[in-house]
Amino acid sequence: MRIHLSSILVDDQRKALAFYTDVLGFVPKHDVPLGEHAWLTVVSPEDPDGVQLVLEPDEHPAVRPFKEALVADGIPFTSFAVADVAAEHERLTGLGVKFTQPPTPMGPAITAVFDDTCGNLIQIEQMA
Repeated sequence: MRIHLSSILVDDQRKALAFYTDVLGFVPKHDVPLGEHAWLTVVSPEDPDGVQLVLEPDEHPAVRPFKEALVADGIPFTSFAVADVAAEHERLTGLGVKFTQPPTPMGPAITAVFDDTCGNLIQIEQMA
């Protein structure tokens, strides 16, 4: 068994697609219209056949209060691995990304947390 899909709940699929591709550097995998929304996934350019991140609409009534509570408590929804947190923090900051936590040593890892502009906090992590 292996992980095939993972979802991130977004308030606007098109805005999320632009952020996750143009800013973070993921590449589109699937964009299938489904009425008002789409089956919309992105993948790492380093592993185009790997785990797909589904940019899932956050319209279920339970989702937005959940997301708001996580953000209010500063809790990231998911984490992405990077080779160098400090360099990625600098690159993303230069692109206007807002960080809620700068690069910080956390035991065996260095992490930073940013706002994905779609209602989530996202952690980037480098194993020390």
